[in-house]
Amino acid sequence: MTDDLKHVVCPHCDKLNRVPAERLASGGNCGACKQPLWPGEVLELTGQNFAPHTGRSDVPVLVDFWASWCGPCKMMAPQFEQAAQGWKGKVRFAKLNTEEHPAPAGQYNIRSIPTLILFRNGRELARQSGAMNQGQIDQWLKSNGC
Repeated sequence: MTDDLKHVVCPHCDKLNRVPAERLASGGNCGACKQPLWPGEVLELTGQNFAPHTGRSDVPVLVDFWASWCGPCKMMAPQFEQAAQGWKGKVRFAKLNTEEHPAPAGQYNIRSIPTLILFRNGRELARQSGAMNQGQIDQWLKSNGC
C-alpha cells in the first residue's frame, strides 16, 4: 500500500504531502495549508523553494530556467503554460528566473536560456536548451519516460 503513495510538495506552503498515486491527476489539497496541490498555473520557483520542490517530489518537476530580457524565453512561456495543462498530476511545471535567483542556475551550470531540466527526487533526469513549442515539450517529456 505504501508503494502507492507519492510525495508531492505543496506549491503554496512547500510542505511535503503523501498522495495515493491513483489520485494524483484528480488533484487534492495540501494537508497543511488546505490549498490545491495542482493549481492551474505554473509554479514560480525561488532560491528558497527550489530545493524542496526539485529534491523531495516523487512526481517529476520540469523547470524552465529563464530571464525577463530573453526573447526566446518570452516566446516559449505561453507554450510552456499550455503544455503544463496536459500534464497535471503527472509532471509539475515550474519556472525559475535566473536573474532574480542565480544560485540554482549556477548550481546546475545553466549557460543558455531557456533551458529545461527535468528532476525527480533531487536527480536531474534530462536537460534541453532552446525554445520549444507545446508539441515539442510534450514529445520531449514522453521521450524521457514521463
